[in-house]
Amino acid sequence: MPATAVTAATLTAGPALFLAAPVHADDAGGTARTGSADASVLRADLDVSLLDKTVQVPVLSTLNEVRVPAAGRDSGAADKTALDVRVDGLAAAEGDEHPDGPQAVNIARAEVATADATVDADGAEASSNLARAEVHVPGLPALSLIKVEEVTSKAVCAVGEKPKAESNTLGSVTVLGKRVTVTVGGEPTVVAVPGVGEVSLGFSQIETTKSTASAAALRLRVSVNPLKLNVAEVEGEVTLVEAACETPAGGGTGPAEEPGERPQGDAEPVQDERPADAADPAPEQQLAETGGSSTTPYLVGGAALLVGLGLSGLVLARLRARS
Repeated sequence: MPATAVTAATLTAGPALFLAAPVHADDAGGTARTGSADASVLRADLDVSLLDKTVQVPVLSTLNEVRVPAAGRDSGAADKTALDVRVDGLAAAEGDEHPDGPQAVNIARAEVATADATVDADGAEASSNLARAEVHVPGLPALSLIKVEEVTSKAVCAVGEKPKAESNTLGSVTVLGKRVTVTVGGEPTVVAVPGVGEVSLGFSQIETTKSTASAAALRLRVSVNPLKLNVAEVEGEVTLVEAACETPAGGGTGPAEEPGERPQGDAEPVQDERPADAADPAPEQQLAETGGSSTTPYLVGGAALLVGLGLSGLVLARLRARS
């Protein structure tokens, strides 16, 4: 091959190697989070056992549940103040018949019951509120499962900020006719009434992660045996005043956290001692699965160019020597 051809080939290959785009392992794109927000005033998940049957009748119902985005909407609100459900096989309450028939039962009634949720480019937010409310279960029309003055929950997932959530229970709380003390955190409060049943009550349950936040003001585990209105037993869970959100793509900050905050008095990890003027080592670059960094193609291209130029010089020298 003529020397000029060797030189041209080398100079052509060199720039191509230099300009080759580096491949990064983290360039692969994933599905971006759109963000979400949801809120509800009441969520009931109960099983009702009837006296004259061996089957259980499920009661699955919600009051003022709002979820966005949904059906092209990025915000929603609900403010119904009552929740009625139908329980097949339920007997009529003497002197307190439901206008919709003996198998209908009022689960919740309140003066105020609202839920709101919004998602936009700045983040996601949800809130719910319940005031002067009573909640009942089938078989206990005269005795309320729980009575509350006011409870609120809120969750905020703003882009670029740490997600946060909070719940507040204001005023008195009565469970199965007994007034209970609000205790945030710790073990649930257990209320037992002979001949009626037992309720385990948890207050202000908060959870946050790197991109999500949720709050539930009151969560009740129910196990009652009315032995009235053809109801033998009611078991399940009732959750009051929930709010949750997820930060849209690009949002969220800080490491994921478990429920609750670390006490301020916790010891910090001990750091290695070294001279104050010692320079910090250069941060190690993250490598792709191939083991190369983003500068690898340029180094390879430079090396190839130098080798090619050297070979060209050698060929030219030999040709001149022969001539």
